[in-house]
Amino acid sequence: MIAWSIFLPACFALNCAPGPNNMLTFANAARLGFVPALLGGLGRLPAFALLILVTIVGLGAVLAASATAFAVVKLVGAVYLIYVGIQFWRKARALAAARSLDKALGTLMRRDFMMAISNPKAIAVFTAFFPQFINTSAPAWKQLAAMGGAFLLLEVAAVVLYVVAGVVLGRMLKSERVFVHLNRLVGSVLIVSGGTMAFARS
Repeated sequence: MIAWSIFLPACFALNCAPGPNNMLTFANAARLGFVPALLGGLGRLPAFALLILVTIVGLGAVLAASATAFAVVKLVGAVYLIYVGIQFWRKARALAAARSLDKALGTLMRRDFMMAISNPKAIAVFTAFFPQFINTSAPAWKQLAAMGGAFLLLEVAAVVLYVVAGVVLGRMLKSERVFVHLNRLVGSVLIVSGGTMAFARS
């Protein structure tokens, strides 16, 4: 039996960590409003579902065992984060002046998906965190699937929280200059995250 009373709060803390996806959702909410940011933020769910499936079938262990494979995934993810961060810096004024820019739902969801799927830390979290709660007397794959489902539901809750926070900020701060700084802050977070990922040893 999974220790849900321990797993759920610990998992939700991971879901709510201010990583690249959550920061992107927060900025989208402040710039575009509730619905576009919420739907765009849900673009990460298929990516996380795929990574959970990968973990269940054991590819996470393969990546952990292969330094080359992990390095390639890490580098791809780092480059993408840096690219998106640079775009936020370059378009900071345009995004603040015209909040409808990049409002296409497909674009928002695709960006969130790519950011999630290219982050090897997600696989590391699933392969390191989930096994801590496995009961060896029961089939492991069923427990991993249950924890994966719970993770995805909690991820939705985290998206909603960041969207609400972003919308509230967007309504409170109407100054274009504030949004320029917000876009640059998000861009900086993404660039730093990408750089950290690229140069991290593990």
